[in-house]
Amino acid sequence: MCGIAGIVDLKASREIDRAALKRMTDALSHRGPDGEGFWIAPGVGFGHRRLAIIDRKGGAQPYHSQNGGVLSLNGEIYNYQVLARDLAQEGFTARTRSDTEILAEGWARHDTDFIHRLRGMFAFSFWDPVTHRLTLARDRLGEKPLYYGETADGFLLFASEASALIASGLLSTELNPAAVADYFFYGYVPDPKSIYSCIHKLPPAHILTAGSGQPIKLQQYWRPNFTTDSALSFNAAAEALRTHLDDAVSMQMMSDVPLGAFLSGGVDSAGIVVSMHEASNTLVTCTIGFNEQSHDESEAAREIAGKFKAEHYEHIADINSLSLIDDVAAAYDEPFADPSALPSYIVAKLARQHVTVALTGDGGDELFAGYRRYPFFLREEKIRHATPSWLRRAVFGPAGALYPKLDAAPRPLRFKTTFQALAGDRANSYAAAVAINLPEHARAMLHPDLRQSLGGYRPQGVVAEAMRAANTDDALSAAQHTDLLTWLPGRMLTKIDRASMAHGLEVRPPLLDHKLVEWANALPAAYKLRHGVRKRILKQALEPRLGRDFLNRKKQGFDFPVAAWLRAKDANPLDRLETSMAWRQSGLIDECYVMKLAQSHRNGAGNYAHELWSVIMFDAFLRKSAA
Repeated sequence: MCGIAGIVDLKASREIDRAALKRMTDALSHRGPDGEGFWIAPGVGFGHRRLAIIDRKGGAQPYHSQNGGVLSLNGEIYNYQVLARDLAQEGFTARTRSDTEILAEGWARHDTDFIHRLRGMFAFSFWDPVTHRLTLARDRLGEKPLYYGETADGFLLFASEASALIASGLLSTELNPAAVADYFFYGYVPDPKSIYSCIHKLPPAHILTAGSGQPIKLQQYWRPNFTTDSALSFNAAAEALRTHLDDAVSMQMMSDVPLGAFLSGGVDSAGIVVSMHEASNTLVTCTIGFNEQSHDESEAAREIAGKFKAEHYEHIADINSLSLIDDVAAAYDEPFADPSALPSYIVAKLARQHVTVALTGDGGDELFAGYRRYPFFLREEKIRHATPSWLRRAVFGPAGALYPKLDAAPRPLRFKTTFQALAGDRANSYAAAVAINLPEHARAMLHPDLRQSLGGYRPQGVVAEAMRAANTDDALSAAQHTDLLTWLPGRMLTKIDRASMAHGLEVRPPLLDHKLVEWANALPAAYKLRHGVRKRILKQALEPRLGRDFLNRKKQGFDFPVAAWLRAKDANPLDRLETSMAWRQSGLIDECYVMKLAQSHRNGAGNYAHELWSVIMFDAFLRKSAA
């Protein structure tokens, strides 16, 4: 796990700004505390910060292949030993034990075709000295980030984080109005946008090529496929799942440094820990808990750690953890409003005190239908299919407009959003389901001038487009396809990457091994969700190992008790928000509307925790950017 950066001249072979490249790598020092490297030639320069995991002596970068190609890698190629044997049959002799060398030599020999043979998480750059061509590539699911931008005079910059591009001093810091609207709707900025107008994210499963006199080209090399082709019975598939999971975990346990796992009270992380136990007798686990019982899963995590004799560490967070808001905002590079980013940041810091690599259960909800929104979405779909669209618009549209919001009422009584969803199509209703803020609140929080500048732009289109591109008519599979393209890389994987790398910790999610993903996607939808039971097949696979009682316990979630903490008398971040000039003077947020929400939340008239947390984190982002 590392940080990469580079500058390439797209017009000729002009001199590279060495000072700018050094500023970029300095901004990535947290991602690679173990070493720094540079390579500069006419028209191109690479910088690298290294977190040494495999072959700590032999994997220094940028790495030069035998034919002169240069590679800079962030990530891990888990099957590099298999690839090394394949290359040996072509006459290649390895000089190191590093996956970096194998990727460099394989790419030099096979070019972009080699990417289909990789199992791992990666974002890398490769310079071909013969064709003077730059290649940037990102892994299939978007586990590792990669940003790029072009200067007005024709230089392409790329880096692992947007902050490194800004640190170069060569790109504008003007914010993208559409990205701001996306943020207040989703709580993050979806690919391929970034919060900055001139900076873009390379989407997952994409390759970018460019070079002197060569235009920038993007190519998608992989996409999720939900065409059901499994002939396995449910029980046989559950047994096969255990084998696939153990294989992925075993592969991702390769390390020359201490390794452990994040452990919550959920089935995903517990499943990873038990597979690790099958492969090794030494286990280190880390968890975070809360004083508020409604959000605390530390007891369940302690139970699993004890069952498998793990060396277990935990941290109990309280409202004073909110003092880390500025640190979290700095780590996330762009505004990021997922409340679970804060506990993720804390548990990553805890883990780094004991290990350098940690495995997580990320991806289980997306692969095996674990989110609560899935059964609600399927029920809405049944009603949509049974009711003509004109009738739904005529009945549910007015009902959604007239029904009160009842923000302070119990969740089962909040029918307004359900009526609104039933009045529309499934793509737009699912966009609202994954949004962090209700559509009407997200838009109302924007400054009137910003709303006007957006014209007809609607953030819902990001998710709606992904859903319409799904190669399936099955509603659940379409929702999972959408999450794999948007929610997973933009929110869940961004959350864990930034939280962990802020502390120089490498995190690996075995459930997102692409072979396992492809296998799971081909299963019948009913194997994952049936009669309201989520993660059916995963629970069936793990029941012999974890026990039925553990699997049937209620999941409490990982985010902190944001609603309660934003009503506290002391250490309440709303106090700072109400006096901060950063968000007020940005010209992006409606001050009167936000202050109205803050007052209503404080006095208990409504629950606007997510809306207010979005503003708190945006304000912290603006403060960090101005520093």
